[in-house]
Amino acid sequence: MRLTLIGKDPESNPTGSPTVYRTDRDSWVVQGWVVSDPAVLAQMSIPEGESCVEIPDRMLQFFRQEDRGLDQ
Repeated sequence: MRLTLIGKDPESNPTGSPTVYRTDRDSWVVQGWVVSDPAVLAQMSIPEGESCVEIPDRMLQFFRQEDRGLDQ
């Protein structure tokens, strides 16, 4: 899988996390804060081999493909 950096959280210094990447497999990879609260995880059905991360609303700007000229 090849990753292309799309955007880092401009309000998260110095690490720049969360971060959004586009892959060469028509998918996204999101680096964010680990969700580890058992009460939150109990509300989800997460299969083996998957996980979840939390990102703030301000990161949604990086998912607008038409603004980045990415093929849909």
